[in-house]
Amino acid sequence: MKNIIAAIMFVGLSSTAMAGGADDPLLYKVMIDKMELRNTSGPNALVLDADAWIGYDLNKFWLKTDVERVNGNTEEAEVQFLYSRAIAPFWDFQAGWRHDIKPKPTRDYLALGFKGLSPYQFEVDAGLFIGESGQVNVRLNAEYEYLFTQKWILSPEIEVNVFSEDDAQLGIGSGLSDMELGLRLRYEVRREFAPYIGVNWTRKFGQTADFAKAGGDDTSDVQLVAGLRIWF
Repeated sequence: MKNIIAAIMFVGLSSTAMAGGADDPLLYKVMIDKMELRNTSGPNALVLDADAWIGYDLNKFWLKTDVERVNGNTEEAEVQFLYSRAIAPFWDFQAGWRHDIKPKPTRDYLALGFKGLSPYQFEVDAGLFIGESGQVNVRLNAEYEYLFTQKWILSPEIEVNVFSEDDAQLGIGSGLSDMELGLRLRYEVRREFAPYIGVNWTRKFGQTADFAKAGGDDTSDVQLVAGLRIWF
């Protein structure tokens, strides 16, 4: 698998190196989609969900990161390094490496996915992750933006995870594992800077819920959130 990931990144590097020119300049973007405090049924959590990319019109490199800290400790941390290729208007195919840093033990996956804008203006990020142990994780993120005004924007969103196998060490069960529904209302002071408030609902299912119960954790939670959305 490491050879496959290395080959994907080499092809991406070669493609990106051949791109460019006066009519296709090198561009970059850093997006902190969520930097928020979540008021949970237990200790409050700090969450960071951020992306960065650099490249040209058709070929880019992406870094995605997702971190959650509770009581000063990092409970969850994931990074993805991806080569991204535009395959249709508003759609990119992405491939690369995902590394789960926390919780322990760490896990590595071959990452494949599609990211883009679906009909009816839903922003979709769909991923297929294949682990070295044969574990397969399918993840779907979707978000919609409803503009009350040019400044006030309401964003409903959903994330769903499905796994092929149990992973008792990480408390993951096969099948539908967990779901997260969110609703956030932001005010764009500038397009690049927007504070927001909202509500988040999380739920674990099946064996994942059983693992959570055995560890004394809740299987569902309603959370009030407040944070910032920043990009440059």
